[in-house]
Amino acid sequence: MAREEIQSEVTGTVWKIEMKVGDAISDGDTIMILESMKMEIPVISTEDGKLVEILVKEEQPVSEGQAVAVVETA
Repeated sequence: MAREEIQSEVTGTVWKIEMKVGDAISDGDTIMILESMKMEIPVISTEDGKLVEILVKEEQPVSEGQAVAVVETA
């Protein structure tokens, strides 16, 4: 099993976490929503597998390219 990090595409703040650790996840699923410049930006899974770690909390600032979640793939 491989572990893939999901990264933020923008600098912003974690507005809402949509999934929880242990959830089955598919390519294209929204893991969380970031707020940047009053816009809501979804963080989308790029893999199929299981969400094994969320590396941030709601209201936490994040940087572009920062790992925010880990997905375990088959």
